[in-house]
Amino acid sequence: MKFNEKLLKLRKEKGLSQEELGMEMQVSRQTVSKWEAGQSYPDFTRLVMLSDFFHMTLDELVKDIDVQEVRENSFINEKVDSIYRVSQDVDSIIQNKTLKAILKGIKWFIVGSFIFLCLIIIVALILHFIYPESNIFFHTY
Repeated sequence: MKFNEKLLKLRKEKGLSQEELGMEMQVSRQTVSKWEAGQSYPDFTRLVMLSDFFHMTLDELVKDIDVQEVRENSFINEKVDSIYRVSQDVDSIIQNKTLKAILKGIKWFIVGSFIFLCLIIIVALILHFIYPESNIFFHTY
């Protein structure tokens, strides 16, 4: 419902004439008529006075919004956003742990390969000292 339609409805519900409402808002009857016809809109001060007069919030008066419903929806959206952020954080942690596990595996592969290579060299040296006449392990010139 548009503001002008809402104002007309609220005024009629209170049983007021345009002139009576104008006196309450300290404006002329013609001004109220223009508001209700959608030809002009009240300034902010008059909007506040109207909302107080009709016992409603500015949002309810101007936008026809149930503020409590908006607050509840906002709260629900905040919860959903929070859950989504937690989910992203968990995904990030899992990916981080996966990356750490991969790096750890690569590190141990390199360390293991180095140890294996060292063992082969040590075994080759020992065999060379045990069998010096054999040219299998090292060639002497």
